[in-house]
Amino acid sequence: MNLADGLARRATPGTTAGATRGRPRSEAVERSIIEGVLQLLEEGVPLADISIERVARTAGVGKATIYRRWPGKEELFVDVMRAMEPADPELPGTSMRDDLVVLLEAMRRRGLANRTSAFLHNVHAQMKSSPKLWAAYHATVVEPRRLLGDEVLRRGQRDGELRADADLALLNDLFVGPMLLRAVLRPDAELPEGLAEEIVDTVLEGLRPTAP
Repeated sequence: MNLADGLARRATPGTTAGATRGRPRSEAVERSIIEGVLQLLEEGVPLADISIERVARTAGVGKATIYRRWPGKEELFVDVMRAMEPADPELPGTSMRDDLVVLLEAMRRRGLANRTSAFLHNVHAQMKSSPKLWAAYHATVVEPRRLLGDEVLRRGQRDGELRADADLALLNDLFVGPMLLRAVLRPDAELPEGLAEEIVDTVLEGLRPTAP
């Protein structure tokens, strides 16, 4: 896992930590804090038993140092997860189709990462068992990804790549659903290269505007 990339992603808008709280961030300090959480998890400490005080001791920092960067442990844990996951992709912006393929490919890679890492899978499972933590993760990580998909579809509809009467919220589900089903609900299903293109092209086949 690339913690430097994870910390860089956390500095973008919509992340959990308040950018205006306290003193300017030190990437080295933030990395040590996130690594402290990871160390505790790797030692088998459940998320529910990890406190800010325990993280501070492990990372060799004061509790105030953590609270200047994260308002609570839920926000810290979400950023730990963001650092563990593959980076969110940059969209090419060349067409709606190309952007959708990139979004689904990122989902496929996250699914593969979750399958191949028992550690990551275990942490995800623990997050889902905590309603407050899962809600924080959903609000700051999952929902922005969905909104990005909505924007790609909206732009495609505006540019004439989709029928004008298409229900964009439903279409987002149609594109994401097959990949999500394989990545999360069917751990035995294959996630081969090219699956993103196949899903996007199959769904788009019936959604393109008809010629006048």
